[in-house]
Amino acid sequence: MSHAIPLTTNNGNALNSRAPLKVAIIGGGLVGSLAALSFARRGHEVHLYEYREDIRRAELVQGRSINLALSQRGRKALAEVGLEQEVLATAIPMRGRMLHDIKGNRTVVIYDPCTNQCLYSVGRKYLNEVLLNAGEKFPNIHRHFEHKLNYVNFNEGRMEFKRAPSKEIVEDNADLIVGCDGAFSTVRQQMVRAPGFNYSQEYIEHGYLELCIPAKDGEFQMPENYLHIWPRDEFMMIALPNQDKSFTVTLSMPFKVFKTIRSSEDLLNFFHKYYADAVPLIGKERLIKDFFKSRPQHLVSVKCYPYHYGSKALILGDAAHAMVPYYGQGLNAGMEDCTLLLSLFNQPNLSTAEILEQFTELRWRDAHAICDLAMYNYVEMRDLTKRLSFRWRKWLDTQLFRWFPNFWVPLYNSVSFTSMPYSQCIANRKWQDKLLQNVLISASLAFVAMTAFKYYGGFQTITL
Repeated sequence: MSHAIPLTTNNGNALNSRAPLKVAIIGGGLVGSLAALSFARRGHEVHLYEYREDIRRAELVQGRSINLALSQRGRKALAEVGLEQEVLATAIPMRGRMLHDIKGNRTVVIYDPCTNQCLYSVGRKYLNEVLLNAGEKFPNIHRHFEHKLNYVNFNEGRMEFKRAPSKEIVEDNADLIVGCDGAFSTVRQQMVRAPGFNYSQEYIEHGYLELCIPAKDGEFQMPENYLHIWPRDEFMMIALPNQDKSFTVTLSMPFKVFKTIRSSEDLLNFFHKYYADAVPLIGKERLIKDFFKSRPQHLVSVKCYPYHYGSKALILGDAAHAMVPYYGQGLNAGMEDCTLLLSLFNQPNLSTAEILEQFTELRWRDAHAICDLAMYNYVEMRDLTKRLSFRWRKWLDTQLFRWFPNFWVPLYNSVSFTSMPYSQCIANRKWQDKLLQNVLISASLAFVAMTAFKYYGGFQTITL
């Protein structure tokens, strides 16, 4: 068995001094291709298995959003494999939310007016291609497309695949099996059978359907440097800019509302009532075509514990913590998994079993936290963003952040623009809420006391 020479640092020291492993990565999507690249750079022999065809040869990947919001955690992971600047070179910065009210008025809410940080809209296919192409430089990465995992024996490190289109059964083994095979992970399904493995999934009553605002005369039809939101209480629509000057539009609402739209007339009446300003942007014919060509997709949130099986297996990304997409952290959290895991592999005094155990203990609380935050942010985006109380709190958070940047970091900033553990982001928000509540109570009591003193003190003076 041959292994690539371990990557070296600028001073010539090996990036990884531990004995190389044969690592099987199940899933060649964003997290899987990043994990493969990260392991290969440390001298391990990597076999990357993907049940679809090579995405670089495919025109369209069904069932996946075509663009994503890249933030600090994902950028950090890309920087560690030397790809951040290549990805950002074509990404579109989104500096804030542009809210569209029911009358067509637009309001801008900047994400970070203090330090001007922003999200980046990146194409899923493009990002996947960049990661796969980077892996081509490493002879210790072996790619196996159209290989669907059927079975895993974790104790023996043995795997069984069905290869398309021949349906031939292929077997392989590995020292470490890493499941990056998505929300409906086959690796996780095998781990569920192990005693002590906890697993839960929750489908929300809301689904989503993708539409498109095309380019017009080769240009964007709306300002491109924003994430556009049409909040409508129980449902909403969002739009992210694409490199071809179009916008990917995601309509999210309860399935019961989707079911009320049965004809072209129903659809146009619904859009003219709730999204009138979007109709001329999408175009009536395209709206009807795109809406009825596919069914609304379900959204699932997955939590489990632990993420590993002895020294033989581990799950990352959506396989470990699938979440609804409304905080834009699915991609970023999955990439951060790779950052944390490989930082542990950089410690030569730890065995593989200890690394996997530490990964689970360091990660599960934060993964559960971001799953909960993603659920919360859907409510915020579809409803709270248009409330005066939300905008007042956003203004106050911004002012306090500007005055005390090392003390007061707003929740959204801490999640999207730092690498602060997700659970700590929530803890920060809780003490901030408590502090503001105490200040408000104290101010109210002081006002009541001053009013009472003024009134009763003045009354007492007169009667004397």
